[in-house]
Amino acid sequence: MVLLVDEMLERAWTLKQNLIDFVLDAEGELAVALEAYAAARSTGERYDIAQQNQVIDSFTIEGKVGEKTPTDLFVESQPDLTESDRSLLESWRHRSFTGLFEITQLFPDRFELMNWLTAKHYVVKPNSPNFLAEMSRFKLGEILRARISPLTDDWWILSSSPILMGKLGKPKLAVAIGNFKQNHKSNLYSDAPELLEQAWQSVEKYHEDFTEFFGSDELTLSGYHLNKQLAEFQEFITKKRLADMGVDGSKSLADIVEDAGVDREEVKAAAIAAAGADAKAVEVMLDSNASAKMVMPKVELPDRFKKAEQVSALSHPRWGQTFLSTYAQFTALLAAEDFSTVPGYEKLVRNYLEDPAINVWIWQRLAKVNPAKLEQILQTVLERTDFQLDRDLDALLQEFKKPLEPELPEIASVPLHLHNLFQEALGEVNKSKSKPQEKKKSSKGFKS
Repeated sequence: MVLLVDEMLERAWTLKQNLIDFVLDAEGELAVALEAYAAARSTGERYDIAQQNQVIDSFTIEGKVGEKTPTDLFVESQPDLTESDRSLLESWRHRSFTGLFEITQLFPDRFELMNWLTAKHYVVKPNSPNFLAEMSRFKLGEILRARISPLTDDWWILSSSPILMGKLGKPKLAVAIGNFKQNHKSNLYSDAPELLEQAWQSVEKYHEDFTEFFGSDELTLSGYHLNKQLAEFQEFITKKRLADMGVDGSKSLADIVEDAGVDREEVKAAAIAAAGADAKAVEVMLDSNASAKMVMPKVELPDRFKKAEQVSALSHPRWGQTFLSTYAQFTALLAAEDFSTVPGYEKLVRNYLEDPAINVWIWQRLAKVNPAKLEQILQTVLERTDFQLDRDLDALLQEFKKPLEPELPEIASVPLHLHNLFQEALGEVNKSKSKPQEKKKSSKGFKS
């Protein structure tokens, strides 16, 4: 059995190296596709070797050359591959993923990882001397960003060199998860499609509640009044979620658990789901001892909007929720008889093109307000007299690196274990801030 596993590990390593060499040695369309893939994932920072290897490895699975992946092209170029080779490559194509893992167990010939994004566990076996040497430096509790691929139904291998991040306290771990969510959106719930589906469903449900409560998918108020309205909205959807569970929201949590037979974590999860549970913005307060009502997760406007004269809240079942302080200004521009007389119109339009927060859906919405006027404005600002809105808008937005399809919005619900981590991290940060600072000893003389 041990010999069989060793042979499988050795073959997996050889197959992986042949695949990587095939990609790196390629010319033409495949080489161009790799360059474009790497550029699209560049953060502007210098990559180390491990990061470069992870990008190349993910390209073999996620990259596209026409309608085919690099792995498809590799299989086509290797007619002598065995059936087991083809089966292994196929499993990599469907199940390989990048995750942010914690080392939970260490053994001489393997280690166990937990993916922090989904709380799923994996037994990983090193499939090369280099990975075995790296593993000897691992310590329990350390965090690493890694790509893993299946070897069998139960065992996994490192698909490329891991990036070791060391042991992280809760605040730093929360930041690392936030960075992962931002930079690896396609791998957010790669190993738990059911979580991804639930997250998307929560966005759609939030939109339904938004339009039911406000009577529209668009609301413009002062920042102060919008913030108050959002608090009332959160109370509305919390009560609605609890009612869906058959729970009386006027009772204390202890009474709810006792009378309805509802598990505390279910009630907690319902309250979290009610507000999307974006860990950077929500705070769940549940009181099981007092007879107070359960308090809604608190969602506030970002600070930069709270004192604004006007803020528009816009909701979409896929693109999520967007706050803009200039949306009414832009729609007024589209209504102006002569847009060129509106002060600062060019700066406004360029900001809408350059700001990543202003997505394709916002532009599509503006295009419906007054398509002819928007076309004229873009022709003028861009100095492209032949620009046609219906023909060129998508290409223009891609030019400014705006995805044409929505990515999972911030308002989406998150798994309970992540929410709890974020809240504990926030508590530690706030506790640290509240500690009195030691007075610095005064020093005599001149300071350099």
